[in-house]
Amino acid sequence: MLKIWGRKNSINVQKVLWTCAELNLEFERIDAGGQFGVNNTPEYLAMNPNGRVPTISDDGFILWESHAIVRYLARIHGKGSLWPTDDKVNADADRWMEWYSTTLWPHLQPLFWNLVRTPPEKRNAKLIEDSRVKLIDYYKMVENALTGRSYLAGSAFTMCDIPMGVSLHRWFLLPIERPNYPKLKAYYDRLSERPGFKQHCGAPLS
Repeated sequence: MLKIWGRKNSINVQKVLWTCAELNLEFERIDAGGQFGVNNTPEYLAMNPNGRVPTISDDGFILWESHAIVRYLARIHGKGSLWPTDDKVNADADRWMEWYSTTLWPHLQPLFWNLVRTPPEKRNAKLIEDSRVKLIDYYKMVENALTGRSYLAGSAFTMCDIPMGVSLHRWFLLPIERPNYPKLKAYYDRLSERPGFKQHCGAPLS
């Protein structure tokens, strides 16, 4: 059986759990990271030298990095659904996953950490505002990309919508001022109605 190490409130673990739900994959999840520790033990570091979550074992095949895991599971179990068989649609989906990592997440992470996991007296107000302003521009790019599309890579839900969905859950729940992006909000509403999102990603931020 597929094993997943990681705590339920980790954004990166949530990507993998949601992917498993979309693919109807059975798995065993082991608490790791944050208050659970585990990820700093010699046994865990032997699997994942980064000491971060998630890590999976698929019948002994060890893999870490959340987007690599999402792609792996989608490629093996979701051809024609999460994993588009059209090469150009697949490249489009892959591009958005890369963009999340290189462009969006470096600004969403400090915004989330400061507002959710940092005591008010220790928050970096300038970093919060700088990150918020950057994200307004970046989510405007997503808003524009959704013109004429229901999902990021076209008319169907694919692997790239999973990272974007968990990011939007944080964007819309954080106590910040946001512009009105109607296509982005409608897209988030569609994603948040999916059973896998409700089960694994829809909890309050923590």
